Amino acid sequence: MSDINHTDTSFFLTGLPGLETLHAWLSIPLCAMYVASLVGNSLILWVVSSEPSLHQPMYYFLSMLAVTDLGLSASTLPTMLTIYTLGLRKVAVDVCLAQLFFIHTFSIMESSVLLTMAFDRVVAISNPLRYGTILTSPRIATLGLAIVVRSISLHIPAPIMLKKLPYCRHRLLSHSYCLHPDVMKLACADTSVNSAYGLFVVLSTLGVDSVLIVLSYGLILQMVLSIASKAERLKALNTCVSHICSVLLFYIPPIGLSMIHRFGNQASLSSSVVFSYLHYLTPPLLNPIVYTIKTKQIRMKMLRLFWWSGTSNRDKEHN
Repeated sequence: MSDINHTDTSFFLTGLPGLETLHAWLSIPLCAMYVASLVGNSLILWVVSSEPSLHQPMYYFLSMLAVTDLGLSASTLPTMLTIYTLGLRKVAVDVCLAQLFFIHTFSIMESSVLLTMAFDRVVAISNPLRYGTILTSPRIATLGLAIVVRSISLHIPAPIMLKKLPYCRHRLLSHSYCLHPDVMKLACADTSVNSAYGLFVVLSTLGVDSVLIVLSYGLILQMVLSIASKAERLKALNTCVSHICSVLLFYIPPIGLSMIHRFGNQASLSSSVVFSYLHYLTPPLLNPIVYTIKTKQIRMKMLRLFWWSGTSNRDKEHN
């Protein structure tokens, strides 16, 4: 019982193991990644809202993805930057529990949005003429509300259950932000209920969503192969490329992380931190880039924006 501390109200976060002397330099690319993700997703939202031709179900779902990515970036940003720029690793328990709630909530939201986007592609390819009548604005709003309610309700119990646990004097977390499994491991009490609940949440969200996404693409592939024209088949598949990239960006790092935990060696700690960074940092950064490159309407709007900005600057210089 001497190792249990009920009065200490803080945890200690870590950066990349073995690279502590380089944290100041690592803060530069990290800050650049956060700025790029915030600007990129904000631009996606602005383009979709300001361009009437993009007021379609597919782009409403893309806006949901951008909002989720902004939330995910904002959830990991505070502790990541304080560790790498200021060297401050101490975080209050209540702040830590709030952070893990938002990180996991936005992560589940992203998984749910990716599932709805897969459903959107199924409808668009199977019933192109009825696409707008099936996915109406009220139905899209209902789907968005269901995503928010599902994500929040599933994660409300997690910080409450963790708050009630006693924690050992050794309060060093293995990531740069608070995660449910990481905090749970520091408890000096039986955590079987917490562990079972965490497993239930993962299987009922990420597990179910990933299976349904795979089944959706099975249906899409079956429908595409039934199209007689090769050009039409390629056109249909091309509308799915951006979404497939986003799905791979989101799901591959957790799969790699689970493989490391199962078959890991002594290097598994640094590897798990890297895979965690890939899971939480790269989708918000790369999703706007992928959709800008693959979506002509968004790409043209972006080019007009930057061309107009460049023209305005040149005019000011001449004046």
